[in-house]
Amino acid sequence: MSSSKPKTIQTMKPATAAKKLGVLLSATPAEFQAGVVSRDELNELQSKPPAWLLDLRRNGPHPKQVIAAKLRISISGLIRGGITGPLTTAEIEALKAENPPWLEHERSVQAEVRKEALRLKQR
Repeated sequence: MSSSKPKTIQTMKPATAAKKLGVLLSATPAEFQAGVVSRDELNELQSKPPAWLLDLRRNGPHPKQVIAAKLRISISGLIRGGITGPLTTAEIEALKAENPPWLEHERSVQAEVRKEALRLKQR
């Protein structure tokens, strides 16, 4: 028995789609920012990323959650370290090479958080 109602297409705002893709909305093409993204379009972007998406993922600028993951720290740690805006991949790599004291500290904090989470999960 098929229903007579047409299937509704799930859509999301460009900001939501950008977050799911792990990119900074302001760095995406104007047509991406101006429209809505369907679930199918998002799946297509994830499975067959266009050149602009591959370039953004490779070079940035990256949003906070991506920067924090690349540095192996939390978003809060990023902010405590004074990083409040987007960074490019080159800037992230320079920061890793410099390894300032705040970054070293935040990595040890994050390592403890992960250890504690694992300990609690194993209980």
